[in-house]
Amino acid sequence: MIEFIDTHQHLIYRETLGYGWTASIPALASGDFSLSDYVALTHSAGIAGTIFMETGVDDADYKSEARLVATLIGQNNLLGQIASCRPENTRGFGAWLEEGAGLNVRGYRRILHVVSDEISQTTQFRRNLKLIGSKGLPFDMCFLARQLPLALELAKHCPDQTLILDHCGVPDVSNDGFVQWAADITALAALPHVHCKLSGISAYFAFGMATLETLTPWVDHIINAFGPSRIVWGGDWPVVNLGVGLPRWIALSRILIAGLTASEQRAIAADNARRLYRL
Repeated sequence: MIEFIDTHQHLIYRETLGYGWTASIPALASGDFSLSDYVALTHSAGIAGTIFMETGVDDADYKSEARLVATLIGQNNLLGQIASCRPENTRGFGAWLEEGAGLNVRGYRRILHVVSDEISQTTQFRRNLKLIGSKGLPFDMCFLARQLPLALELAKHCPDQTLILDHCGVPDVSNDGFVQWAADITALAALPHVHCKLSGISAYFAFGMATLETLTPWVDHIINAFGPSRIVWGGDWPVVNLGVGLPRWIALSRILIAGLTASEQRAIAADNARRLYRL
């Protein structure tokens, strides 16, 4: 069985950190989602290791989150973390990157659909992304489908920064958004420093509508556009509970990439993650 490295493992610890965004989502609004919960859920599912992905904590808590997660790394095959950052800030950004070196940070992310579209287009933002690149670390891009032209402009201005597009570019699967999304994905994939994360997509379907049949056209386009050498896999737990749930997403992922060669499947499942996140 091909083993996966989960490059998008969220954790929720409410006693320590704030998660205001979960308040309107009943499935996520209460209780913790801990590392031990994840391990119990994925037992015998072929997960060789995980990378924590910053969980969109309340703005005041994003550094505290990374410091907390740093204390968990090494437990239960947690290999490192992708920390939150604020590239739009003129002060303190370099210092945060320096601290990250001691927190087992393997990459950074700024969720860009919760801020104004202009933020990612500023000179300051792009300058700080290049600073991340100078550390040899990737930046995960989190844009909505309508914002993919912004992602393209950002990528064009940061040609030396490894970029990873989260959640297949958040396609608008419920409103027949395939054609425009596919064109935007193709444009991004033409840039060799842009990669894509096969994650999140099942949560965008209406409940119960994410099936092998409905997922296949979207995933096939990602594979055809980026190629197996520029795709990493992510579970997006616990947000994946809004879709098919993590165990089912793992099983579906195996089927969705089954038509590739064994080496191509291993690349998507784990090998690309080891290379891009320097595991």
